[in-house]
Amino acid sequence: MGGCGVHPLDDVRHRTAELGYWLAEPCWGRGIATDAVRALVPVAFAESGIVRLEAGVFSNNTASMRVLERCGFTREAVHRRAITKHGVLLDEVVYVHFGPSGG
Repeated sequence: MGGCGVHPLDDVRHRTAELGYWLAEPCWGRGIATDAVRALVPVAFAESGIVRLEAGVFSNNTASMRVLERCGFTREAVHRRAITKHGVLLDEVVYVHFGPSGG
């Protein structure tokens, strides 16, 4: 059906983690990804000691951007021409969440 996870970063970024998720196409449009991310975010902050959670999205994936926005993430940056998928050069849109304390 899909997956969702948090990957802690290291060295000078040790208080940051990266959120990743995917969902099989037959499951799209049901709010499943939104529910999964919404459930995982508070656990990530409570269990890991991070202060920042970030997620990169392919610029053509507007549905994923909506998932993050519904879950309290803010669009922070666009990395121009950073991704090549299936031979197509895309921008990467970076979203960030600072946890329950905001920031």
